[in-house]
Amino acid sequence: MHLRQNMHLGHSEADNQYAQWLLEIGAGSTMDDNEMIQVPQSMVCANLNGLINRIYPGIGNSRAQNEQYFLDCIILCSRNDQVHDINETILQQFNPTAEIYMLRSVDSVSEEDGIHHAYPAEFLQQLNVGGLPPALLCLSSYLIEKLGSRRRTL
Repeated sequence: MHLRQNMHLGHSEADNQYAQWLLEIGAGSTMDDNEMIQVPQSMVCANLNGLINRIYPGIGNSRAQNEQYFLDCIILCSRNDQVHDINETILQQFNPTAEIYMLRSVDSVSEEDGIHHAYPAEFLQQLNVGGLPPALLCLSSYLIEKLGSRRRTL
């Protein structure tokens, strides 16, 4: 089996222009004298809410939110603290009337066998390590209800 077509790329003229722009970035031909890359104005969002509304149009409309709603498009960030800030903003826009449940991880350190730990629990809770759940997980009651009803129907 051989991959002969990039399945992430469509066949429209805009998709072809975007692919060409990415190739030019990779070749380094789009940099100016300061080694900066000009991003096309059509790809620029003025603020975080503009980005969220562009990626997830109609986020407050509960009819638009099915299982595929958040799977079709995602927002990627290079830092975990940015992911946390974006998730918090999306959660507030998702359903403003829903109650938010704040679930905390274990917040004490065991003193078994007389061993004293070098790091206090407060410091450990501030860490946001990839692959591990956050020390504070915020869930919308709307999502919990929606997922709970879906689970009962399986």
